[in-house]
Amino acid sequence: MACESPPARVSRSPVRVIIGCALLAGTGAARAQASPADAPIAEPAGAEGMSGMAGFYGPYALTRESSGTSWQPDSTFLTGLHRLSGRWMGMVHGLVNLIYDDQGGPRGATQTFSNSWLMLLARRELSDGAFGVRLMLSADPLMGRDGYPLLFQTGETANGVVPLVDRQHPHDLLMEAAVTYSHDTSPDSSLYVYAGLPGEPALGPPAFMHRLSAVDNPQAPLGHHWLDSTHVSWGVLTGGFIWRNLKLEASAFNGREPDQDHYNIETGPLDSWAVRLACNPGADWSLQASSGHLVTPEQLEPGVNVQRTTASVSYNAPLALSWQTTVAWGHNAPTAGQGSDAFLLESEVRLTPAHAVFARFERVGKDDLFLAGQPLYGRLFVVNSLSAGYVHDFVQLGGVSLGVGALVSTYSYPSALNASYAYRPTSFMVFMHARL
Repeated sequence: MACESPPARVSRSPVRVIIGCALLAGTGAARAQASPADAPIAEPAGAEGMSGMAGFYGPYALTRESSGTSWQPDSTFLTGLHRLSGRWMGMVHGLVNLIYDDQGGPRGATQTFSNSWLMLLARRELSDGAFGVRLMLSADPLMGRDGYPLLFQTGETANGVVPLVDRQHPHDLLMEAAVTYSHDTSPDSSLYVYAGLPGEPALGPPAFMHRLSAVDNPQAPLGHHWLDSTHVSWGVLTGGFIWRNLKLEASAFNGREPDQDHYNIETGPLDSWAVRLACNPGADWSLQASSGHLVTPEQLEPGVNVQRTTASVSYNAPLALSWQTTVAWGHNAPTAGQGSDAFLLESEVRLTPAHAVFARFERVGKDDLFLAGQPLYGRLFVVNSLSAGYVHDFVQLGGVSLGVGALVSTYSYPSALNASYAYRPTSFMVFMHARL
């Protein structure tokens, strides 16, 4: 599918913007000039109004931008609070979940915990581009270093000695601190740079908590370390070129995943690289393909590098209030051991402002479910996971939505795992959330 040309530039003015409107314009507006008036507004900001506001990296609608420098469909339904003041635009997004988690089977566990994130964005219009600041924080470290129970999840460590197995690691307190600069080279093209400590390199689809297809799902994907685990990298420098609805970018970054100390600031060499090609062929589509070389990503596997390759497609169906689906594939090829793949299909439909349903299917090759010395250590097992859930936002308090929800998960895998996991255990989560 060929990428289309963007429509003519849209003029920006400090008008009231309401979050949740559908993006009616085409494939992206060019960078707008700021109004000379200084009329700050603190309102929810929505896709219809946001389509008249330019992005951080180029001449297109701000609704196209997601985590790091990644793209999502232009018609993505946004949430958050928005403020305009002269040439400055500020936004804040956030989510807090309080979760009761019951993972079934012999290797399951129960736990009540909270996960969360808060993102602050600021953009200043320049005569020929834009300057931006991005900050993302999380209170995940409060749940403890060993995170929360999640069957078949692997990656990172809680103590620097033993890997986490059947648990999802917490994110660092500081998830992103980045500055950006973009320069318009023509009415429909731009060059940009992104620098973060930490930041997100040009590798993989948008991080799972920022995908509309997963926005209400409180459970991390099992394929996280094949697709988007680099979204917290301690040292990133990215440069890119955008022409109309095509983007080519490259990153140098620190390939080591965060360690068990989640409150500190880590430093290290920019020893890894990634390249990504993205295209938004229409307002409802976003495609990317990327590859990266990660130097010693796992703390407990020194000297083992990984070549990671990913591809993904996100689509917003023009039905209901919003309906986004993401299909993604990731392949890890380590310098020691065997390669493995992860496939993901996830979708969320918001039927009304108060009701949404979501689902996720994954097929992931896992060779780290057992520790050294155990009989099945090092064997690769293909695990299938299916989860589905529902959320009801029952009250709106100013700019905050309060909701309750639940999800249930089931699994299938080779019979050799039955002795450890039993036959098709069932897991569930019940949660409350507050969303800006």
